[in-house]
Amino acid sequence: MTNYSGSCLCGAVSFTITGEFDRFYLCHCQHCQKDTGSAYAANLFSYTAELVWQSGAEAVTSFTLPGTRHNKSFCQRCGSALPCTQSAGLLVVPAGCLDTDITMLPTAHLFLSSKATWEEGLEEVAKFDGLPD
Repeated sequence: MTNYSGSCLCGAVSFTITGEFDRFYLCHCQHCQKDTGSAYAANLFSYTAELVWQSGAEAVTSFTLPGTRHNKSFCQRCGSALPCTQSAGLLVVPAGCLDTDITMLPTAHLFLSSKATWEEGLEEVAKFDGLPD
């Protein structure tokens, strides 16, 4: 059984996840674009893994967009995305909140019909290992 640890940006919230992830999706829908402020959300999904809050559970807030299944949990202090359990026991974990390396590659891109126009041609954009001068 695999163990993962994770936390928010400010360190107020930490958690562990025990178990395996079933899927790893990169979702390009407009809800995920607004949710992340980026081109897509990178989320891991599991029906069997168990989430345990190690610290800061009282700082975790959840939001569900009315009329949809789109749900987000986040730290009240820094706004970092955090795991949430959705209907039918589905655990959704934003990949970026994990402190443990993930060896699983994304399973698929979702909602490419909604992808941001500025995602085109990214292979040609300059690349830096850190902040450019």
